[in-house]
Amino acid sequence: MSIADRILRVKSSLPGQVELVAVSKTYPAQRIMEAYEAGQRIFGENRPQEMAQKYEELPKDIEWHLIGHLQTNKVKMVVPFVAMIHSLDSVRLAEAIQKAAAAAGRTIDVLLEIHVADEESKSGWEWAELQEYVRSGAFARLPNLRVRGVMGVATNTGDEQVIRRDFAALQRYKSELSPYFGPEFDTLSIGMSHDYRIALEYGATLVRIGSLIFGARDYSK
Repeated sequence: MSIADRILRVKSSLPGQVELVAVSKTYPAQRIMEAYEAGQRIFGENRPQEMAQKYEELPKDIEWHLIGHLQTNKVKMVVPFVAMIHSLDSVRLAEAIQKAAAAAGRTIDVLLEIHVADEESKSGWEWAELQEYVRSGAFARLPNLRVRGVMGVATNTGDEQVIRRDFAALQRYKSELSPYFGPEFDTLSIGMSHDYRIALEYGATLVRIGSLIFGARDYSK
């Protein structure tokens, strides 16, 4: 099945208000162009260097979403062109994005990544810490950040009830945070290739799908 056919199949499974982020990390520009020519415009990358290189090589109407953990010393690499940063996970990173965005004369759309998975290796705010930071009014002092919603990754497990627990928590956190932000706080980025259909039941507005579109990754290259 071609990439175009896979995109069509995935999109046909999504409600009209849900957007597809095609996760293109590790895949070459040629395969991204196949998706682009099939009408896909939003692509997600994990590594700033890789995303910056692809930005230079590929059409400029692509919306690049940084979905992986972002180190503060890599922020300047993506701020000039990134459409959305899904992985805002700390005070230090918020302040670094604010500084770089102000210098670039841009306002950056960001999502608050919240840790819900059982794996400690996964990134994200602890809920109590994020609540305290938001309630303090700190985001009012970061005018070059436009906080659009919440992102999270469910536990990597075959137990559907655990996945549902994680998505339900993220849906609830978004609802609890909503009063602190404006009407633009409308995004819930949850669900990947193996669990996005479950995520749709919990209000996902963005799903991040890679292998269902591009095929299995070869991490040895």
